[in-house]
Amino acid sequence: MKKLFSEIPYIKGDGVVLRQLTRDDAEGLGRLVSSEKVYRYEPTFLFERKYPDVNMVIDRLYDECLEESIILGVFEGDAFCGLAEFYGYSDSIHKVSVGLRFLEECWGRGLATRTLKLMVDYLYGETDVEIIAASSLPANIGSAAILRKNGFELVVHNSDEDWGYEQPLSTDKWIK
Repeated sequence: MKKLFSEIPYIKGDGVVLRQLTRDDAEGLGRLVSSEKVYRYEPTFLFERKYPDVNMVIDRLYDECLEESIILGVFEGDAFCGLAEFYGYSDSIHKVSVGLRFLEECWGRGLATRTLKLMVDYLYGETDVEIIAASSLPANIGSAAILRKNGFELVVHNSDEDWGYEQPLSTDKWIK
């Protein structure tokens, strides 16, 4: 079993590919990060929104960010669809958190459910991770449904968490 952050994974299955972003993906990433509708249920401090130029984000993603998270592009065929993230890794308890964000045109097609399943299968099948966590806003019923479909259990409802807004947000905590 490998440690989660020992390499940048390439994960493929069920019509979905999770892979390292390149500058060729800048147009799709730019569309994603400019969508306020996509980010209305997300923390304000996500790495892909750290720099105003998405090429700079891609150039720095696997240097600056890699010790804290692994962000992979999600693709159907060659089409950029969104991002999959492993973050908050705790080596001592073999725990990691996961997160997803997709272009609006990719919503409602089962892509997030399939992507999360690939992530879970990779973590449990190829790494030393034993606990997978996720957070969602209670209003984001789509994310809750995706987590449930992948066997996550709601363990804390309406817990205040700092997502970078003026006030902490009530979040739901999920574990698999």
